[in-house]
Amino acid sequence: MDFIKLSEDLMAMDESSWHKHSNPWSVYSRFTMLPLISLAFLSREWLGIYSIIAITLSFIWVWLNPRLFIAPEKTNNWALMGTFVERIYLNRKERPIPKHHITPTKILLAMLGLGVPIFIYGIYFLNFSVFVLGNIWI
Repeated sequence: MDFIKLSEDLMAMDESSWHKHSNPWSVYSRFTMLPLISLAFLSREWLGIYSIIAITLSFIWVWLNPRLFIAPEKTNNWALMGTFVERIYLNRKERPIPKHHITPTKILLAMLGLGVPIFIYGIYFLNFSVFVLGNIWI
């Protein structure tokens, strides 16, 4: 299963969304994504079944964030370049990326993949040290 393609389809980003997402405010505010999702899942301990609301709101934030900001006026910032690279990687089947560029990306994605089960285990069993270790890998 191609999780990158699945996440791309779930985000349903059109050209307008990508331009808005290249705004530095959009990029930097996405760093709140993992802590909010983590907190939402951990909230099951004190909110019980109502944690579903927190979980839903955290995923709405993930989807809504790239659409909230206006497209940037300047195209010479780090955040914008990062979103361009993301688009290039997502379009790699239509326009192949040279192997010397794709290999480090695959290594980073493999490392990310190692952190996901650790992260899920830590959240499921409410094991804070394992949860933090998973966050470090992700």
